[in-house]
Amino acid sequence: MLIRLCLALFVVALMPVKVASAAVILQYHHVSETSPAVTSVSPAQFNEQMQYLAQQKFNVVPLAEVIAAIKQGKALPAKTVAITFDDGYRNIAENAAPILRKYGFPFTLFVAIEPIEKGFGEMMDWNQLQALADAGATIANHSWGHEHLIRRLPNENREQWLARIRDNLERTEAAIKQHTGQSVKTLAYPYGEYNTDLQQLLQQMGYIGVGQQSGAAGQYSDLTAIPRFPVAGAYANMETLKAKLNSLNMPVIAQTPTNPQLDLSDTQPVLSLKIVMDDIQKSQLTCFVHGQGKQLPIWVDADTFTIQAQKPLPAGRSRYNCTAPSKSQSGYYWFSQPWVRPLADGTWVQE
Repeated sequence: MLIRLCLALFVVALMPVKVASAAVILQYHHVSETSPAVTSVSPAQFNEQMQYLAQQKFNVVPLAEVIAAIKQGKALPAKTVAITFDDGYRNIAENAAPILRKYGFPFTLFVAIEPIEKGFGEMMDWNQLQALADAGATIANHSWGHEHLIRRLPNENREQWLARIRDNLERTEAAIKQHTGQSVKTLAYPYGEYNTDLQQLLQQMGYIGVGQQSGAAGQYSDLTAIPRFPVAGAYANMETLKAKLNSLNMPVIAQTPTNPQLDLSDTQPVLSLKIVMDDIQKSQLTCFVHGQGKQLPIWVDADTFTIQAQKPLPAGRSRYNCTAPSKSQSGYYWFSQPWVRPLADGTWVQE
């Protein structure tokens, strides 16, 4: 009996460890008590969140490691997290970086160049960014002037617009390389806005695109629209953040439409998703429409459903979010589709 028990334990020890095919990417802007609440967490909140990651033994890795795994179709260890910051505010160097050093957590900082070059008071300068890079931080592309990249200039045609954006991103990447020695060719879309033309441009340029729509990243993620969970304001709540940290990559294998930018006439888009159902609790799959609350999906067949806003979406940015519990593990599969629509006259919401 003892010999059989020992043999069984030996066989179990040789079995491969089950790994998850998802990673949660966190997105921050400010870590400060004096910046706008809607884009901020306080230093105390940030420390609590990082302490939780450390105590719960989350696998905090550089964003590049998550991207490499998606590219190569490799699974990541369970509870994998990457930490990112957008814009390059000085309070990240002053308040967030010391906390991250304390826990030994890597992070990526997406920066726009114009605010640095113009010396805006709340932004880091190149010396601070170089110091962070020397200490192990990744500095990445957030466009030259934090522009709405999908918006064309007056009388600008598609080819002129794409050429302008290509130049914008290349100049930004060159400035980052000049000042920090880094060039990872990863763009965080300003405002989280992108469209299929911009995605195709990034693909041609050999860039990765990172959005602001919620969801876990993994093998089913588009490398030109990788999701992140924003952490700020109402989304900085520790209890809701815990659920997001344990979310899973929704296995979407077909989607219609794929373009987040809506036409003037398309105010209530019908989103169709085909998903791998093996581990999905189908009866509990639920969607939410921005500003309109919970909506149940309409199943077209065994693995395809649609969701549609019941009222017109507002001009500007909005989302459809869909979640479903796993059959085999704790946590929810999570998918978010961003939308951007112009005003009725074809112009954009001013920000």
